[in-house]
Amino acid sequence: HVSRPVRWDSDHVVIMDDELQEIGRELVRNDLLPKTNIGLDFFDATINRVAAWVIGTRNTQKALLKAMLEPIEELKAIELSGDFTTRLAMTEELKDYPYADVWNYFCESQGVPAGLDWLSEVKAYEETVLKARK
Repeated sequence: HVSRPVRWDSDHVVIMDDELQEIGRELVRNDLLPKTNIGLDFFDATINRVAAWVIGTRNTQKALLKAMLEPIEELKAIELSGDFTTRLAMTEELKDYPYADVWNYFCESQGVPAGLDWLSEVKAYEETVLKARK
């Protein structure tokens, strides 16, 4: 369960921190995605519930994407050969890779908003639907 024990901000929204990224790497590197159900849960004390859901879900997807973009087989071969210097150099270099470009392309190819473009839709929903419920 990604949002337990603590991988959220003060409103219990899954955030893109080192631990979430490590979870993504472990699932991808060990080919565990087909065998794993990823649980997300959101407790939104002060922010919009839909925004909490979108932020947390997108962060989880981004963590998985970052892991999928790593040269996993090459990293495994380097480690098995005992070349830990190259492994460290490569893993550090990967931190600077522009995964956001791939994420934005993925969003656009799927017909969903990239970047913060989703936020205006959520705010409009909040204004027209959620405020009417109060």
